[in-house]
Amino acid sequence: MGHLSVKRRAFFVTGTDTEVGKTFVSEALLILLNKKGLLTAAYKPIAAGCELTPEGLRNEDALTLQQHSSLELTYDEVNPIAFEAAIAPHLAAQNLTEDVTAQPISIDTVREGFNCIFQKKPDVLIVEGAGGWRLPLGIDFEGKPRYLSEFVVERNLSVILVVGMRLGCLNHAVLTAECIRNDGLKIAGWVANQVDPDMPFLDDNIESLKTLLDVPFIGTLPRLNTPEEAGVHLDLSVLDI
Repeated sequence: MGHLSVKRRAFFVTGTDTEVGKTFVSEALLILLNKKGLLTAAYKPIAAGCELTPEGLRNEDALTLQQHSSLELTYDEVNPIAFEAAIAPHLAAQNLTEDVTAQPISIDTVREGFNCIFQKKPDVLIVEGAGGWRLPLGIDFEGKPRYLSEFVVERNLSVILVVGMRLGCLNHAVLTAECIRNDGLKIAGWVANQVDPDMPFLDDNIESLKTLLDVPFIGTLPRLNTPEEAGVHLDLSVLDI
């Protein structure tokens, strides 16, 4: 049976910080989309904290995204820019060269990788960022800082915001949403991910965020063992898929 015919969509998954569950949410979305019979693909253009293997550098999150893509992709297609050091990618890139005039991580590489996958015609392409919205790529020759968000703006991607529910998340979520909007992009929806199992007043914080963010609410993810369990907690209809 062939996959369903839909308007091709691409979403950029970002978070209020690092370690807030972007990959877990991306996996859950891919699993749900696959169950709907859609042709899916995932793209994690930049990853740090990779393991050196006989096949090259491999990132656990990127491998997971590759596994859950229904479109067959090579690892290098899913993750074209990989660093072994578990530090900010632009710092990892600097550590690889003694050339102080080196260019930042190339947006061209990010762009080419995206185009390569999108040309394979997935129904839905999930692009996962690294860190938060303003991931630095380095400083260019003119002394200007460059960010991964520039690529998202260039492609005019709809953004899915993952809020790590813990102390301080209200400020982080509102500031991130303001930054995304100021960049001229639409927030397609947001997910509340319970990263702190003992967060006080969790439900009250979520209700506050619904008002403060004023964007479609995809759902709340409690502490789960696997992304397969997340399906009952997420509402894809708000994404118009």
